[in-house]
Amino acid sequence: MKPVEEFLRCETPDAWLDAVPEHLDVLLIDHANCEKKAAGTALSLLYRYTEHPELLLRMSKLAREELRHFEQVLGIMRKRGIAYRHVDAARYAGDLRAWVRNHEPARLVDVLLVGAVVEARSCERFMRLAPVLDAELAAFYLGLCESEARHYGVYLELAERFSETPLQERLDSLLDLEASLVTRSDAAFRFHSGVPG
Repeated sequence: MKPVEEFLRCETPDAWLDAVPEHLDVLLIDHANCEKKAAGTALSLLYRYTEHPELLLRMSKLAREELRHFEQVLGIMRKRGIAYRHVDAARYAGDLRAWVRNHEPARLVDVLLVGAVVEARSCERFMRLAPVLDAELAAFYLGLCESEARHYGVYLELAERFSETPLQERLDSLLDLEASLVTRSDAAFRFHSGVPG
């Protein structure tokens, strides 16, 4: 997991972790939402960019894995008596989406970069969550780390492949934005939120 930690600009703040026990139901519900949205992103790329055979295959595999994770989270919630209900999204994903350019091929590259950053953050959060959770949830989240790290690598590799210019400056901008989103105060606790304020 070291490459993921080195990729991100910061680690999840302790203050976010301190809020986990009192918001465990929301954490699980929003985590389920994140897995569902991750599958949706992969499927959207699969439908939109049919001219890239490798992207199609890799996004198909990724979407299936994300939906399996969604099902696993639902199973944990059901076992614990937590109803799946609507929770508003954190500003995190919306602010990252707003960073994406709207012309091609820059749009594709940016969506892939956002995917890499989100997967890297998810992996980092799973690692940081384990010590503050019960044994069952800790084992579950640690078990997800490998796939999230792999997804991060897939997205980053594809972004590098489809970019017509060097990525570092664009990636630096995104990583700085992402770090500010996880370290700033946030109105509500969510899986990818900043520090609850």
